[in-house]
Amino acid sequence: MPGPLTGIKVLDLTRVLAGPYATMILSDLGAEVIKIEQPESGDESRRFGPFKNGFSLYFMSVNRGKQSVTLNLKTERGIHIFKQLVKRSDILVENFRPGTMKKLGLDYASLKDEYPSLIYASCSGFGQTGPYASKGAYDMIIQGMGGIISITGEPDSPPVRVGTSISDITAALFTTIGIMSALHHRNNTGKGQLVDVAMLDSLVAVLENAIVRYFATDEIPQPLGSRHPAITPFEIYESTDGHIIIAIGNDSLWAKFCEHIDHKHLIFDQRFKTNAERTENHSDLFPILSEIMRQRKTDEWIESLEKIGVPCGPINTIDKVVNHPQVQAREMITKVLHEITGAVEVPGVPIKLSDTSCAVDVPAPNLGEHTDEVLKNMLNISHDEVKQLKEEGII
Repeated sequence: MPGPLTGIKVLDLTRVLAGPYATMILSDLGAEVIKIEQPESGDESRRFGPFKNGFSLYFMSVNRGKQSVTLNLKTERGIHIFKQLVKRSDILVENFRPGTMKKLGLDYASLKDEYPSLIYASCSGFGQTGPYASKGAYDMIIQGMGGIISITGEPDSPPVRVGTSISDITAALFTTIGIMSALHHRNNTGKGQLVDVAMLDSLVAVLENAIVRYFATDEIPQPLGSRHPAITPFEIYESTDGHIIIAIGNDSLWAKFCEHIDHKHLIFDQRFKTNAERTENHSDLFPILSEIMRQRKTDEWIESLEKIGVPCGPINTIDKVVNHPQVQAREMITKVLHEITGAVEVPGVPIKLSDTSCAVDVPAPNLGEHTDEVLKNMLNISHDEVKQLKEEGII
């Protein structure tokens, strides 16, 4: 079954994580993604571990389903070939530092008049405008600048990075949303446009209640460990054999919970009667509940609390996540076959559509694997011309 973006061609000039993750989503949705890479070196993430039989599984994890074409954009012939590919494509995605594409004469301003229907997506650290536009950035830097590190971790402890590259991934998601919005606009008007997404902007956008709390109280949010800043109890507790997450979002659930743990008196305690009061008096409530939750095993608590509708759950390590029956049932771990690595497990597609499939069928490409095929099929370049381009170092 064809994917929802079947027939859409994407030129992918991205590298490392944010851009490749966005184009991977487009590929998962059925778009034909042609990854343009520098001859011989390619995307630098090809040299990031872990490796299997010499092939980067880091690269594999965010470049599945794409075609790799090597093309030297520092040559006139390379630029000419690239523009021919642009002419036959719907979307161009790049995540170079702003200014790089302009130097090549391939920025949006240089292309938009010649290719008015082109959707041109730029994903960068700080965006195409503003005083920091020309600066480079990595996820760790943006996590610090974007404030998320300042509210992560335990109180009075050293700053700690969020455990995944959250600014890269959020920027990738917003880039994909922007591209899909631009596609819809083009369907209505025939006109393409620039999609400008910054990692810093994306991280600010997902700070949610931290920003609201600051403006509401004029107090600077601080790390709170596992607890929620506005809902109580809503955090991690120790059990007999590990930990359990309890998330009680309203007073009705609180009452059920108190009755279940045989501490009905807590319902009427003036410090804990409402969510606002429980949050204000968290320091009083936490040790009381901690002592109670340490009396049973995690699985025992989960089984009993779920029966009365109290939201709760374990803290799964990655091995448990990938083997979880719900994760398996939703096909969120799948295998791809690669000629070098053999079978490799990768995350599945989280978007489930009823009538058009979103599938992971094809592994990440070897460097330049599809150069000959793409140049011949899309641009009608002959075998002899392809051979000459290789000799000249253009592909």
